[in-house]
Formats: sequence, structure tokens, C-alpha cells
Amino acid sequence: MSMANVTEDWLFAGTLEALQQEKAKVIKGGIAVFYHEDQVYAVDNRCPHLGFPLHVGSLCDGILTCHWHHARFDVCSGGTFDPWADDVPSHEVKVGEDGVWVHSRSRGVRDKEKQLERLKSGLEQNIGIVIAKAIVGLLESGVPADEIARTGIEYGTRLSGGWNSGLTILTAMTRILPKLDGMGKLLALYQGLHHVARSSSGRAEHHLLGRLPGDEVPHERLTAWYRSCMEVRDTQGAERILLTAVGRGASDEELADMMLTAVTDHFYLDGGHTLDFHNKAFESLSLVNPETRMQVLASLVPLMGSPTRSEELHQWQAPVNLVEPLREAFSQLSVHTGGEKTYQPFRMEEEEILVAALLGDQPLHTINMMLQFIKEGKDPLHLAQLVELAAAERIVRFHTQNDFGDWIAVLHTFTHAHAVYEMISRSRQPLLLRAVFYGAISVYLDRFLNVPAAARPKPAPGGKLPELDELLQLMDQRQQVNEAAGWVIRYLRAGGDPAALMNTLGHGLLREDAEFHSFQLYEAAMTAYGKWSGRNDLFAERAKETLLLAAVRYLAAHAPTARETPHTARIAWRLHRGEKLFEE
Repeated sequence: MSMANVTEDWLFAGTLEALQQEKAKVIKGGIAVFYHEDQVYAVDNRCPHLGFPLHVGSLCDGILTCHWHHARFDVCSGGTFDPWADDVPSHEVKVGEDGVWVHSRSRGVRDKEKQLERLKSGLEQNIGIVIAKAIVGLLESGVPADEIARTGIEYGTRLSGGWNSGLTILTAMTRILPKLDGMGKLLALYQGLHHVARSSSGRAEHHLLGRLPGDEVPHERLTAWYRSCMEVRDTQGAERILLTAVGRGASDEELADMMLTAVTDHFYLDGGHTLDFHNKAFESLSLVNPETRMQVLASLVPLMGSPTRSEELHQWQAPVNLVEPLREAFSQLSVHTGGEKTYQPFRMEEEEILVAALLGDQPLHTINMMLQFIKEGKDPLHLAQLVELAAAERIVRFHTQNDFGDWIAVLHTFTHAHAVYEMISRSRQPLLLRAVFYGAISVYLDRFLNVPAAARPKPAPGGKLPELDELLQLMDQRQQVNEAAGWVIRYLRAGGDPAALMNTLGHGLLREDAEFHSFQLYEAAMTAYGKWSGRNDLFAERAKETLLLAAVRYLAAHAPTARETPHTARIAWRLHRGEKLFEE
């Protein structure tokens, strides 16, 4: 190679003689060049683990060792012996009469397929830094976020154990990406995929049982069989029936009716998680390829093997028997709902009366009121939305004098109510309305967590618009629940932008080592907020305010944490940008 053949893609690394003396040097572009065993090699100078300079590492027998965490690399290919570190990009080298030349771009072209394989490897081995760098590479290559999420959903649902919290987090975070800025999108995807890897670690692949032979059985009979299997917790029989329905071309709505009817045959299964997980799995169908649909839905069947049935719990039967009045109400649902009928909207005063009843202490009155609204032809979807709003109000009124663990109780009711709303928006199957009543009773059972009730913040009018960073600074301190809620009210009353606030709340969540329920809460509250955005009346404005207050109070109660998980994503981003982390 001579100067006549040099292009801007090639970087001059000096003479061979000089390199033989130096053994290692760093050239333009942050590339480390080594002379070793009579050969010249070049790799990215930043250790792919945490960015430590590799030119000060050790090179022996072709193995380059980073001195920070002792990650080892084949100096020729850049391949690592330690998967937690990831491969280091290597560069082509040419030695000519006029010196040593190194190609400015690494050998490994960072194309879509390579990055997707890298992501799959990170998921399989549960290695956070590999997952994070793959996400960065894919986003920077213009790969849609939905496609990145699809990889995680397809990976997690093919394993044993069924749909899990990691898959729920990933689906939830993918749904709220439009509410986040660029870094927020990266953190949301990483949190979701990181939790999929963690929830799936150590699980074997699940081999689907296969469908029943023949096509003679009508879908209605398959639905009845599926419910019967779930009644006796026969998950193997249920899986074969489900796969038969899918294989015969049942629509998503038909499958949702079949599976969710079985979920609602019993009261408030597993504290609401069973229905919430089903809802998220159906939401994920919009992200996966058609051939993965069967795999995703089959992952829900194991959840029905041993869930807690709330009608068997003491608090649902005494001191007030709630089970029999609910069953009596359910017997009347099919007469007044379903089909293509036109529903009547709620008047604002009716909305206020129902929410007050839901938050009251007369559950039998509330059941009758809800049933009467249904008989009058009121929209069941809006009925579900009002139960969701009452559940959010419980969080707003949750007093910090309560036991800290009781946050989960009001959280479960709200996320269940939100899942019910989303479920009914996709199906008008009358039996699914039973879940609206389950949510209403859970709101009632949570009433003692509002005794005493936390006061709703009331800022003085005309205040100055606070900076959004002030909210994050509040959440840097423990238990700033009421202070954070007061800040949100000041921000909104001063004319602050709700979209900017939702993005900030997202960062307040995503910068933490948050537990599963915090992700549920944020996505549910932000999505529910959007359902009220078409109205500007006083009731709707208060509803939107309630949802934001519920979100900030819960997030503030669970912050700060060690923040190790998002730190990994930020390292990956900074490595991608070429920053020298080790110098800090």
C-alpha cells in the first residue's frame, strides 16, 4: 500500500519501525494499534465493558486484557472471552512501504441483523451491557422501536413459565414511547428488555402441545371447553383448545372473548394480575409477527393454573357478603349489554355521583347503582373508566401514615381497573363486564387506606411556573410524596405543559431500579390520561389532574433507588458517542 492508494477511509498509524518500538499507540478516531508477535493489530481503544483505554492493557499470546475489570479479547478479531464485556470492534490493517495504515471503520459492519443477533444474545445470557449496546445500535440505525421490542416479546414467550412481569414491563414501556424524549425512549426499551432477560433467566424453552385434529368443533364449543378446563385448572387441555382455535383462524377479538371470559369466571384473580397480564399480552400482539401470535397467547395459559380466587377470601364474604350480590347482578348483564346497540353517555352529575359512591362505604348500593346504569343503557366502557378514576383517587388520598407495603394494594386496584377498561374497549362480551364490578369492590375494600385521607394539594393562584428539574430533585430525596404532589399542582395551575410533565415523570421512573408495579402504574396513568384528553369540562380536568397526582405520589414514594439499571444504558449510549468514561 502506498500514499497513492490512500483514501480518507484509511488512517496513518506511523512507520512500522516506530510501532515496533512503541508496541502500542492510539491514533485518530480512538483506535489502539498494537505490534505483537511480528503482526500489527488495531481495535477500538475503549473497552466495550466500561470504556477503559485498552492500549494500557496487557497483550500476551494474542490475548488483550483490560486492566480495569480484566475482560479478555482476541486482539485479531476483537472477540471477547468474557460475554459480559461484549466484543471490541477490530479494524483492518495494511502495512506498506510508507508505513502502517488502519481503516477508520471497524470490520464488523453495524447493520440491523448483526445488532438484532447481539440483542438476542444479550437476552439469552442476561447481560445488561450487551442488551443496552444493541438497543443503542439499533436505534441509531433507524430500526423502529416496535421491532426492537418484538425481539424481546418473541424471546420471552417461547420459554416455560408463561407470561411474566418482564414481558408486561416491556409491552407497557413500548406503549408509552411516544410520551418520552430520545433518552427516555432508550431507557424505556432497555428497562423493558432488561426485565425480560431477568424474568426469563434459567427457563427452558416451552414446546407447544399442538392443536386438536379436525375442524368440526365450532368456536362456541371450543370456548366452553376452554372455560371448563380453566375451572379445574387443567392448563394442558386448555392449551390444546386454545391452539386449535388459533389454528382455525379465530380473530383476536374471538380469542380475547374466550380467554378473558375464563379469567372473569372467578373474582379478581391474583389481586388483578391475571387479567392485567392477559391485557398486556393482547396489546403485544400488535408488535409481533403473525406466526408468533400462537406462542404469545399460549404463554398466558400457565397463569390460570393456580391463581387466588377472591370469592374464596374472607374479606369478600364478611362482614358484608359481596359474592352473592355480585352473582345476582351478573345474572342480569347479558340482557342489557352486548351486540351493536347504541349506548347513552353519562351526564356529569351522574359521573360525580358514581365516583362518590365507589369511594364510599356502601358496596351493595354501589353494585345496584352500577347495574342500574347498565340497565339504562349507559356506556359500559365509560363505566369502566369511572371505576379506574375512583381507583386512581384512592392513590391520591393514600396517607403516608399507612404501612408502606399498602401502596401495592391501591396500585393493584388501579392497574386492574385500567386493564379492564382496555379490555372492554376491544370487546363488548357481556360477561367481561364482571371485571368492572370486581374493580369496584376492590376500590371499596381499599377504603381504610384513605383513613385518614391525604389532603389534595391546593396551591395559591398566580404562582410562578416551576422548572421541571425541581420535580426530579424532589424525587432525589426519600418520601417526598406530598411535596411532589404539591409541586405538580403548582406546575399545572401555573400553565405548565402536561406533555412535558409526563416526559419528566417518565424519567423519574426510568432513572430508578424500579420494581414491577411502578412501571405498571406509570403506563396505566399516562394512558388513562389520554382517554380524558378529548374533554375540557371541570370533571374531566379534575380526572386528568387525579391521574397525574396518582402517578407522582406513587413514584415519589418509591424513589430514590441505587439506579444501577439505567446507569448501564447510559454507559452504552456514551460509549456509542465515543465519550471517555474512565477519565471521570
